[in-house]
Amino acid sequence: MLVFGGTGDLALHKLLPALYHLHRDGRLHEGTRILALARSPITRAAYQAQAQRRCRAQVARADFDAATWASFAERLDYFQIDASQSADFSRLARHLGPVGERVQVYYLATAPNLFEDIARHLKTSGLAGPNSRIVIEKPIGHSLESAKAINAAIGAVFDESRVFRIDHYLGKETVQNLMALRFANMLFEPLWRSGHIDHVQISVCETLGVENRGAYYDRSGAMRDMVQNHLLQLLCLVAMEAPAQFNAESVRDEKLKILQALKPIQGMDVHDKTVRGQYTAGKIGGQEVPAYYFEKNVDNDSDTETFVALQVAINTWRWAGVPFYLRTGKRLAKKTSEIVIHFKQVPHLLFDNTQPNRLIIRLQPEERISLQLMGKTPGKGMRLAPVELDLNLAQAFRQKRRWDAYERLLLDVIEGDSTLFMRRDEVEAAWKWVDPILKGWQDNYQDPRPYAAGSNGPEQAQSLLELQGRKWAE
Repeated sequence: MLVFGGTGDLALHKLLPALYHLHRDGRLHEGTRILALARSPITRAAYQAQAQRRCRAQVARADFDAATWASFAERLDYFQIDASQSADFSRLARHLGPVGERVQVYYLATAPNLFEDIARHLKTSGLAGPNSRIVIEKPIGHSLESAKAINAAIGAVFDESRVFRIDHYLGKETVQNLMALRFANMLFEPLWRSGHIDHVQISVCETLGVENRGAYYDRSGAMRDMVQNHLLQLLCLVAMEAPAQFNAESVRDEKLKILQALKPIQGMDVHDKTVRGQYTAGKIGGQEVPAYYFEKNVDNDSDTETFVALQVAINTWRWAGVPFYLRTGKRLAKKTSEIVIHFKQVPHLLFDNTQPNRLIIRLQPEERISLQLMGKTPGKGMRLAPVELDLNLAQAFRQKRRWDAYERLLLDVIEGDSTLFMRRDEVEAAWKWVDPILKGWQDNYQDPRPYAAGSNGPEQAQSLLELQGRKWAE
């Protein structure tokens, strides 16, 4: 496994700790080697020391020990390279020597503007052999046109079966449990449709600001950074039909159908069905935090959105008339990622305080699935209150260590299983739907609505639901 951008946060904060766990659990072949690649002129020993510090900080104390790290470090090497220079790839090829039948995984933990160069240089240096695979992180482009250019450049070197477009949300245990919930239990299938579901909410809310990603985020914004990939992928898993088989092509075929069935948001719909916001100064956890435009590497007059809320329609028989509300933002009141299925109200209200049932699928901070039902409170009379049937995945499977999403996805790459990765046509279909919204904001000079850090977002996001007699699940 060759990790481009080996000294970056993604490699040191996520990839190496995940590989360490796979090594510790005996999931890596004894011949597996890991080569970190970056421009820094450091030695192997210096890199290993840096990696050890970062892994120790990320790995639970009980899972980290000196002997295991020493055996893992034997797999880990470092090679200085400038990914924009073809001559450096010739040096890399000589360093690697003949690879024979070994599988080579190229993980591009770099800025997206290097994707095309790296793919081209791998080809010209003879490193893109038939047993090689490439992993690319989002964002895959910043528009449909740029995504097509990246996909074409990668596709000219690697056939589609060897391209792994990673979305770490799809590696989360609860996301995969969503598929198990839907397709392994008859209980919900008759109800999973417009006749019984009033609406669906998908929220990914963060308390953090842009941290050290200001330069990237100011060019991207919440729509490109979160909606185009994470939120639309979650929407697909909620809305897709059951695949004929549980394999990569069948699952991705069904997700693609949902992306193609999304009703376009364009023209006046951009004003009526979307809300974009930007956080101002406020308090998070009792601490004062600055406005977005005062963050490091952010333009002082930036109109980049840090919050997006959307009302989405899916033009299929199953979902006709069921709105999907998507929401994501930074510097919000609490950190949570969840999918909430709001069922319709009972047709005749026998009792006071009857509320519609809700199925809550929470991805973070804890992974759990709960079904909210109405139950009678103790005492005289029929006084009702919501009660929950709760599946806490950490408790239900406490004898097993919870895998990090990157552990699962890296192992899938090594094994050649692309079920949980995005296919080229999925990425392009998502951009085809997102581009008109971005254009509508630009054409109508729709500035982001301000919201105080530590709040639940702009007031207009609440109105998006309240005008239809609904409200966000908080």
